[in-house]
Amino acid sequence: MITIALDAMGGDHAPRAEVEGAVLAAKQHGVRVLLIGIESKLRPELNHYASRGLSLEIVHANEVITMQDAPSLAFRKKRDSSVHVGARLVRQGQADALVSAGNTGAVMAVARFVLGTLPSVDRPALAAAFPNAKGGASVLLDVGANVDSKPEQIEQFAIMGEIYYRTIFGAKRPRVGVLSIGEEAIKGNELTREASSRLRQTSLNFIGNVEGKDFFKGDVDVIVCDGFVGNIVLKISEGLVEHVGSMLKKALKSSLSAQMGYVLSRRAFGEFRRKIDYSEYGGVPLLGVRGITVIGHGRSNSNAIKNAIRVAAELCRANANEKIEKELSAATAGARA
Repeated sequence: MITIALDAMGGDHAPRAEVEGAVLAAKQHGVRVLLIGIESKLRPELNHYASRGLSLEIVHANEVITMQDAPSLAFRKKRDSSVHVGARLVRQGQADALVSAGNTGAVMAVARFVLGTLPSVDRPALAAAFPNAKGGASVLLDVGANVDSKPEQIEQFAIMGEIYYRTIFGAKRPRVGVLSIGEEAIKGNELTREASSRLRQTSLNFIGNVEGKDFFKGDVDVIVCDGFVGNIVLKISEGLVEHVGSMLKKALKSSLSAQMGYVLSRRAFGEFRRKIDYSEYGGVPLLGVRGITVIGHGRSNSNAIKNAIRVAAELCRANANEKIEKELSAATAGARA
């Protein structure tokens, strides 16, 4: 049975959302979840559910890293935080993966320095999934783990993202593209041009450059860029989704007078909201660290926590880290030959 170490104190709605999400994951996905945090707060929440027979355990941690904590300071000062305890359980082999909806910077710092990176990985990358116009999903990385990146690191991001896409979404040959300012190979800055040149020499299904206007079309499965650009794209996309949803809701209420029409439109709007619901994707994996790590949105609800646990379990079952190490090692050997 896959064991997930869950930081039950990190999110905006912790520990309620984390505990409920863990219960749902244990029921639906057959995983063992270690709820890590202040036991006096976790126990009453867990007692609200009929959890007998489920593989759920509470592991006490004295400290909590908050969203207001500076990541580097929290990493050094709060060594008995729920994130630290979870990472140590993964490092010691008592858990297979770490899941947290807490302070992203702190979780990344803990994962990188407590778990360490895979031997062939220069820098880990955050991979975010988002819905596209063809009814599927596309993956963007890096979305914030690295502000500056080198071409060889972009190549690593592409290989790790392609493995992640195959594992979670089932495509045999995901299409990979580099985010740039034009489709032509000569377009872009020095980083994107050299990264594209390197990717053409790999065995990946590389389709070339991808422009911002093509982002949601669904013609590419894995899009790579440096973390500075990726994080801006991610935040703009999140803001745009919320803005469009708000405008649609207001328009429906103001323009429809017939009750039946309003009901039907509400159903359509509900379907729209479900398709773009971030909680269905669970969280963002930090690819390239030794232990599977999935970071959820700070405002994760129980559904998001459940799905973050699901993603972590799927990556574990697919031996994603072993595949990443094997393919990156092969790519490095090929470059040296």
